[in-house]
Order: sequence, then C-alpha cells, then structure tokens
Amino acid sequence: MRVIIVKDYKEMSRRAAEVVANRIGKKPDLVLGLATGSTPVGMYSELIRMHKEEGLDFSKVRSFNLDEYCGLSSDHPQSYHYFMHDKLFNHINIRPENIYIPIGDVENANISCQWYEKKIKEEGGIDLQILGIGRDGHIGFNEPGSSLGSRTRIKTLTKETIEDNARFFKKREEVPLYGITMGLGTISEARECLLLASGTNKTEAIQKSIEGPVSAEITASLLQLHPRAIIIIDEEASQNLRQKDYYRYTEKMAEKLERK
Repeated sequence: MRVIIVKDYKEMSRRAAEVVANRIGKKPDLVLGLATGSTPVGMYSELIRMHKEEGLDFSKVRSFNLDEYCGLSSDHPQSYHYFMHDKLFNHINIRPENIYIPIGDVENANISCQWYEKKIKEEGGIDLQILGIGRDGHIGFNEPGSSLGSRTRIKTLTKETIEDNARFFKKREEVPLYGITMGLGTISEARECLLLASGTNKTEAIQKSIEGPVSAEITASLLQLHPRAIIIIDEEASQNLRQKDYYRYTEKMAEKLERK
C-alpha cells in the first residue's frame, strides 16, 4: 500500500488526476472504475482540464461506476448517472457506449447486478478503480459488515450513509434506502486501486483503514491486502496516522527511484 500525504484537497485532486492520466497514457483503452461523492469532483475537474488543454484522450477508455441508488431513474438529479455525466462525461470525449453504471430503476435489480458482473469480465476486468471512503470506513455502498468476498449486489444503506447523503436531497426522507454496489470481491480484483480522502471527518476512517486490522467492519481496510493500492490523502485526513512520518519518508524514496 502506497500512502501519499499532500497539502490539501486541491493537491490531492491534482495528484489523483495525474495517476489516471498516466495510466491512460500507457493503456489508451483503460478500463476505469469510477466513484461519486464530493471527494473525486476535483479530480474530475482536473481530468477535464487535461482533456481540453493537454489533449488527454478518453475515446477508447471504458468506465464502470461503483454504485447507484435503487429506485432513481438515470435522469434524476441525484442519481449517479446524472452525477457522472454532469461532473465528467459531458466534458470529455468518452464514447457513450463505453460507459457502464449500475441500473437502479429496473424491476429485477438482482438480474441487473449479475449483468454488471458479467460485463466487467467481458471488458477484461477493471485496470484502475477510483475509491472514496465514508466516515465509517466503507467503500462504494459496502457498509460495515459487508462480506470481503462480495460481488455486485443490492445493499441496505446505514443511517450514517443516509445522513451523509441527505445534503444532496431536498429532504432526508427522499434519500433512497438501498443501493446497488460493486462488491468488495469485485473491487479487490481491480489491477490497481486509488483511494482518495480529504478533511478531518475522514481521519478516523483513514487511520483504521490503513493501520487497523483488516475487517468487514472497516471495508476500506481490504486495500491492505491489495498488491497495488495507492492512498492519496490531505494533511487533515492524515492527522491520526501513527506512521505518518514513515509514509512521508517512503514516498520521498519512491520519488527518487522514479527519477532514476
């Protein structure tokens, strides 16, 4: 696990975008796993800038989103379909047929979940999976207690997740109670994972995820077992890390090796 501590949200977003751009440069038809929420918005803005000003090409990129609310149509302002098009897809040259997002407003969501798993495999698996993290340490909609080997499925959202997401809705009662999410087993099969975190409200979750035991209670802790996991966090999110100085030192050494 590579832990990169940066100054603030802006630098976190820039560094994350550089990782994505680097991987696309090496593999133009990259299979990219994407996340929603406020954390990756800055990274998406920087990727848009890179596309418009530096020619970053998304024409062959294929994308799979982590999750979607159950019961919301794709044109609902709070659906993750709407979010991804508004924050990224409408501003880059990714092809519509290469965009995959779980379908939440279908009669049989279980069949939709099975189709999603099958489609990921048909596309060769995810090369780089972007992740955010909840205050309780969850990734995607894999709430505390989720199976570490789980696949794409329907999950009941915790009260904490509903409260955190209520700010995006007019009323708390409008927040869906269920979501479709890639499972932890699905996420762990990505060839590389990139988790982002910013702010003091993520300090406890980050410390437990990086330095605590691997546990279904802190689903992001699964990344400790991943062979290629990168964690980019800002100073505020890193405050509780016991090995903070060591992470800084190892990152400096890694940068020296990369320059050789």
